[in-house]
Order: sequence, then C-alpha cells, then structure tokens
Amino acid sequence: MSEQNLATATLGAGCFWCVEAVFQQLQGVAAVQSGYSGGEVKNPTYKEVCSGKTGHAEVLQIQYDAAVISYEELLNVFWHIHNPTTLNRQGADVGTQYRSVIYYHNEEQKSAAEASKQTTDAGDLWDNPIVTEISAAGIFYPAEDYHNNYFNLHGEQPYCAAVIHPKVQKFRKRFAAKLK
Repeated sequence: MSEQNLATATLGAGCFWCVEAVFQQLQGVAAVQSGYSGGEVKNPTYKEVCSGKTGHAEVLQIQYDAAVISYEELLNVFWHIHNPTTLNRQGADVGTQYRSVIYYHNEEQKSAAEASKQTTDAGDLWDNPIVTEISAAGIFYPAEDYHNNYFNLHGEQPYCAAVIHPKVQKFRKRFAAKLK
C-alpha cells in the first residue's frame, strides 16, 4: 500500500481500545491511531477526556486503502461492532467521551455516512433508533503511546478479557472474509 493512496476515516464507537482491536485486523487498513476529537480543550490527556469535561470523544483514526476496502465497508463494520442506539454509552462505559460518532473528512464521506446511517437504521440490525453523531472532522489529537495496540499487548487484563475479547471474536466470525 502506497501512503499516497491512503484515505482517512475517523470513528468513535466507545472505548478506543475496542475499536482499534477490530479495525487493525481488516484487509486494506494500513494504520490505526487511537485519539481524541470533537472537544474544546487543546492537547487533552486521557485523564482529562475520561473526566467528560473536555467534550472530546475517544476515536480511532484509520488510514486505509480504498482500492482494498471502501469507506462504506468500514462503516458497515462500525455499525456491527458497537451499539449506535445508546446515547453516550457503550456497555459499562458511560459519558460523552464514549459517544457513537462519525467524523467525516470530505463531502463524499458525509454523504456516505448519512446514507449508511439511514440504511442501517431502517434495517433490522438494531431495535432502537440510531443516535450516532455525524460531524465534520476537526482536530485529531493522538492518544498517549501506551494506548496504541492496547488489546494485543494487554489482552490478559480483566477489561480486555471481559469486554474486548468477546467483541473481537464476534467481529472475526462475522467479517472473516475481510480479515488480514
């Protein structure tokens, strides 16, 4: 994959450790970076974001080769790996920092995100209405280094074993044909 052919997607689906563990396994995904977006504080720390007072969401910035995996395919995975019908909550993680959000980088992504949300909402994947925010991408602040590749490095920790591992297993089963 040539870096000049890579596109960027920025998605928030709760804890970024969970999201990273899924998207880094997809064919066509060249890199993933956990971070923060959508808030008011410059250069926020994890502790500040976790307080819920900065306005940031935990997000994943994905560099992908659109010739291998489309933005729409990334969105399909996104809708399946978290509950987009719960406002500011994913499982036991509660707060605006865990909101379901798609930050689009251009008008094509905006249109694709809106269409994908509408199609998914009209389908039978979720019983309740989708509350996912769709907003223009703003400043992305990379998370502290220790958040990178978190599940792969710390899979034995209780949170990883109880929350991330089952999510990854379900994802791997559903999207087996898309795995690296």
